[in-house]
Amino acid sequence: MTILILGAGPCGLGAAYHLNKLGRTDWRIFERNTHVGGLSASFQDGTGFTWDIGGHVLFSHYDYFDRAVEKALGDDYYSHLRECRIRILNGWVPYPFQNNIRHLPPDALRACLDGLRAMRLNPADTNNFREWMDAVFGEGIVRYFMEPYNKKVWGVPLENMGREWLGERVSVVDLARIEKNIAEQRDDVNWGPNNRFKFPRYGGTGAIFEGIAKPLRERISCEHEVAVVDLEAKMVTFTNGLTERYDILINTTPLDAFIGKCVSVPEAVRDATQKLVHSGGLIVGLGFRGKRVDSKCWMYFPESDSPFYRVTNFFNYSPHNVPNGDIDNYFSLMCETTYSPHKPVDKETIIEETIQGLINSGMIAEEDRGRIVSSYLMDIPYSYPVPTLGRDRALAVIQPWLENRGVYSRGRFGAWKYEVGNMDHSFMQGVEVVERLLNGGAEPTLNGSTRG
Repeated sequence: MTILILGAGPCGLGAAYHLNKLGRTDWRIFERNTHVGGLSASFQDGTGFTWDIGGHVLFSHYDYFDRAVEKALGDDYYSHLRECRIRILNGWVPYPFQNNIRHLPPDALRACLDGLRAMRLNPADTNNFREWMDAVFGEGIVRYFMEPYNKKVWGVPLENMGREWLGERVSVVDLARIEKNIAEQRDDVNWGPNNRFKFPRYGGTGAIFEGIAKPLRERISCEHEVAVVDLEAKMVTFTNGLTERYDILINTTPLDAFIGKCVSVPEAVRDATQKLVHSGGLIVGLGFRGKRVDSKCWMYFPESDSPFYRVTNFFNYSPHNVPNGDIDNYFSLMCETTYSPHKPVDKETIIEETIQGLINSGMIAEEDRGRIVSSYLMDIPYSYPVPTLGRDRALAVIQPWLENRGVYSRGRFGAWKYEVGNMDHSFMQGVEVVERLLNGGAEPTLNGSTRG
C-alpha cells in the first residue's frame, strides 16, 4: 500500500513520524515549500533576528507528542511561565480579561460588573458566537473586550460564527470569583492549558519540526506543489511535471484549495467547499537596537488605535531570537494582523501602520523609530480556519466523499477545525489517521477529544 502525504507541516510530519515508528517504508511526503513545518516554521532575517509565523507557544495535551518533541529538541529549550496582558483604556489588564477586570478604570469596571449581574440568557439557547458572548460575559465585557478583540482576530462578522468550537479556548465567567478578586485585589492569571510553555533555545518554533523531520528526510520531497488530483485514477500531478500514484492519500493542505485541484468533483461537494471561510494574517517582525525590560510574553490589543490583535515580546522566548543572542543590545517585537474580505488591510503600508500602532498603544516611544534595525513581513494567506455557522454541515458533505475515495484530509486546514488546530492537535491528527488506517484505531482528536 502506497501512502502519499501532502504537506510537511505538523500534521503531515505526525503521520510520517508514526509510519516510520511502525516500520513502514511505503510512504512519501510532498511539500510545496523549500522547508518543513508549515505554519510552525521559523525564519532568520538578514540582520540575524529569528521570526515565527505568529505567536506560537509549545504546550501539549498528549504524551506521544511530548516524547516526539523531547526527541527532536533534547535539552535545547527554555521553559516559561506565561505572563500575558491586555492593553485597554491606557492600562494593562492581566489575562484572562474577565477574571481581572479590577484593573479597569472605575466606569468601565462598573459597566462590566453591571453586565455580569444583569445576564439572563442561557448560553445553550444562543444561535451564534455573538449571542453566546452576551449570554456568558454580559454587555460590559463584550463591549470593552470580547467584541472588538474577536473582530480583530477573526475578520468576519461574529454573528456568522458558531459557538460549538469554544471548549477550552475561552475562559468563561464565575461572578463570585471575579467579585472576590476585586475585593481581595488579587490577580487571577493561571487559567488555561498554556500557562506554562516551552520554546526552543535555537531556531524558533520551526526547530521542533526540523528535528522531527530530520530522520525522515529521505522520504520528504520539498518544492513539489500540487497541480491536479485525479481521485478515480488515484494520481497526483505536481506543477513540476512529476506524477505519483497512491493507494491512500493524506491531505494536510487547505481543504478548499485541495478540492479545487481535484477533477470530477460533484456540484454538491463544490458548493459545500464554498462555505468554508478562512482569514489571512500579516506578521510584522520589528527588530530594535537597545535593551527592553518587559517581562510579558505576549499582549492582546482590542482597541482601534493599532492594526494588530497580538504582539509578542519575542526576545523573551529565547535570547537567540536576536542577533548573536545579545538581548542586552537588541530586542524584537512580533505583531499579528488579520485580513479578510470583511477586513481588508493594505500590505504596502502595514509595517508603518504597525509601528504607529505600537506608539499609539504605548509599546514604544516615537524616538524608538530610530532604533529599528530590521523589519520583516510575512503574508500568510491561510491563518485561521473560521468556525462559521455552516462549517460543520459543509464538512459533513466533503469529508465522507473524500474518504470514500481513499483521501483523508487532516490538520489545521485539512480538517478545517480551529478547535483542534494547534501544533499538538495537528501532529496527533496525523498520528491518529495512520493508526486508524493501519490498525483500525479511532481518531479522538478529530472527533473532539484532546486528552491523550
